[in-house]
Amino acid sequence: MIGIPEAFARSTVEREGKRGAAWLAELPGIVDELSGRWGCVLDGEVMHGGVGVIVPVRRPADGTAVLKVSFPHPGNVHEPDAFAAWGGRGAVLLHERDDVRFAMLLERAGTSTLAEVEDGDEVVSVAGRINRLLAIPAPPGLPRLREQADAWEEELRKDAEELAHVLSRYAVDAAVATVRELGRAQPDVLIHGDLHARNILRADREPWLAVDPKGYAGDPAYDGGTLLKSRALTLLEADDLRKAVHRILDVFAEAAEVDRGRVQRWAQFHAVRAAFWGRRHGFRIARSGSRLDWVIEFADRLAELLTERS
Repeated sequence: MIGIPEAFARSTVEREGKRGAAWLAELPGIVDELSGRWGCVLDGEVMHGGVGVIVPVRRPADGTAVLKVSFPHPGNVHEPDAFAAWGGRGAVLLHERDDVRFAMLLERAGTSTLAEVEDGDEVVSVAGRINRLLAIPAPPGLPRLREQADAWEEELRKDAEELAHVLSRYAVDAAVATVRELGRAQPDVLIHGDLHARNILRADREPWLAVDPKGYAGDPAYDGGTLLKSRALTLLEADDLRKAVHRILDVFAEAAEVDRGRVQRWAQFHAVRAAFWGRRHGFRIARSGSRLDWVIEFADRLAELLTERS
């Protein structure tokens, strides 16, 4: 039986309550059952992400692999579909899946992430190249990002009306315009949906491979905005924030071979949503107090900067 990491168990119960506690009680048995069914033996310490455990295993057919079991949640449903469609192109290989258990047997990558690379241009360039590899025709049955456009617009308008904020009307209107003009007419292209440097791992088969996709069909430029949002805190010490932000947009767009203007518009949309989200819910790195105020102020600044024409 595996041991469940204490931090993972605590965060799962805090987030999911009794349901989470019940799932945690079943989790060692689930791992044992799947290991036996798929011919695996444990091969290292149990790791975890935000919503699942990653168990290093070994089996004769594939050598080293990892068994990933996630808490049952709608956001995890299409992860194996994305891996199956990519077939190892830019992402780890899918060997086995059990959709009822929210479990997969995956190619084992390293534990080092792209976030550990100090060269910011390299981080963005690698993410852009991965984004380009993942952008293939989306199979039927995957959620289409365009289906979220109405909810995005309603959310933006509601937040702008209900929350005390200093965002300009121009910035909010620009985010709404992106939803209307780009959000409702997105291509049927498979994208990661949560592309950031911690979701790109060093590997043996390829230098870098993506993990933890959402499995959406949509605009590949959308994930350029996701990446920039995730890089925001690395920009805090930039001597020239505007120059640093536009450098990220330029490098990503070139590496991903996507339209630079679309990347900026999606990045601005993500920044405005983040500024409002922080006011309602806080951020993982700051839930309340002066630090939260400081992060929100920076999100506002980033949103306004991205609203400007390049």
